[in-house]
Amino acid sequence: MGAKTKYYIVAAAALPEIFIKVAEAKRMMQTGEADTVGEATRQVGISRSAFYKYKDAVQPFNDMKTGHIITFYAMLKDNPGVLSNVLAIFAGSGANILTINQSIPTNGCAAVTVSAETSDMEITLEELISQAAALEGVVRFEILAG
Repeated sequence: MGAKTKYYIVAAAALPEIFIKVAEAKRMMQTGEADTVGEATRQVGISRSAFYKYKDAVQPFNDMKTGHIITFYAMLKDNPGVLSNVLAIFAGSGANILTINQSIPTNGCAAVTVSAETSDMEITLEELISQAAALEGVVRFEILAG
């Protein structure tokens, strides 16, 4: 009986450079910037053997989460329109909101969770998170589960 594979979410800055380059080579082949593995690996500066060694183990977070239900957590200031502005980001992204749960505001803030289907999103998860986090009145915005 084989061991079950474990996965970890790790910030890109903490990864060895080879993993970032493998992910970039894979992206280049998917987008057509490179037609072959040899061309992609040459452009990112790694060997083909290094690419083949890690290609199945390296997957960008956004690629893993596309097409799934993701639950987001937000801490929002108790001001008119803040939640509406956050939901507008979801609507503009093409995500389909499934549930919204909000706590009663305490100390001027409310915790909100939003579960959404992300398969039809027109922007990346990173862009959605960045846009929502940048809104006035958003104290915190992150992925809770997915």
